[in-house]
Amino acid sequence: MQPPASSVPDLPANAALFLDFDGCLVEIAPRPDAVVIPPGLPERLARLHGRLGGAVALVSGRDIADLRGFLPDFPGAIAGSHGAELSLDGQLIQKTHGVDLDLDSLHRAAAAAVADSPAILVERKPHGVALHYRADPSLRPVVEEVMAQLADAHPGMVLQPAKMAVELRPSGAGKDGALDRLMAVPPFAGRVPVYAGDDLTDEVAMAHAQAHGGFGIKIGEGETVAHHRMSDPAALARWLDGALMEAR
Repeated sequence: MQPPASSVPDLPANAALFLDFDGCLVEIAPRPDAVVIPPGLPERLARLHGRLGGAVALVSGRDIADLRGFLPDFPGAIAGSHGAELSLDGQLIQKTHGVDLDLDSLHRAAAAAVADSPAILVERKPHGVALHYRADPSLRPVVEEVMAQLADAHPGMVLQPAKMAVELRPSGAGKDGALDRLMAVPPFAGRVPVYAGDDLTDEVAMAHAQAHGGFGIKIGEGETVAHHRMSDPAALARWLDGALMEAR
C-alpha cells in the first residue's frame, strides 16, 4: 500500500516519539560511518525531549555506542542493534538476547565469503553482521546467498533485509519489541506511540505503533504499512519543528 505524502497529523501532546536514524533523521550515506548530522538536529531532539516529557527514543539497527558517537548529547532513550541493546537515562540496561555467538568467527566468515567482491561492505556489529551492496546493486544475489549460508551456520540468528543490505541479527531482537519494552516504563508508558522510519526493519515497529493507538510515518519511497508518508529527513525535520512551534 502507498499512503499519501500529505495529511500527516500533528504530533500529539501526549506522544511517545520513536525515531529511526539512517534515512530518517539523517540522509543515508555510501558508508555507515560517513553520515552527516544536519545542522540543528541535536538541538531539535533536545527540545522534543523537553516538549514530550522525555518520551523520545532513537530506535536503530546501529549499536548504541555508534549512535552516541554521532549524537553524544542526546538525552532520550536509545534502542540499538534492533532492540538487542537498550539505554535509559544514559544507562545501558540490556545488552543481548542470549544468543551464544562467536562474533569474531562470524565477522571473519562474512569477510572471507565476499573477499572477491570488494564493492560489498562488511559492517561488523556487536550483535551480528551486515553486508551492504549499495556500491554495486548487481551484487544483491551474492549477498543474499552468503547471508543465507551464514544464517544456516549460526542458530539463533535470523536474516534481516534492509535497504541495499542484508543483516544477520539475534532472533529475539526487533524494533517492535523495543517499542514494547519502552512503552512499559516511564516516561513512555500511557502515551500515544508515534514511529518514523524509512527501512524494512521499521515496518514491524510502525505496525506495532498503529496497533496500539498511534501512527507510523514512512520516510521516502517504497511499500509500507504506515498510514502516513514524508518525502525525506528534511520533511520530517520540518514537521517536528512545526510541533515545537505549536508547543510555544
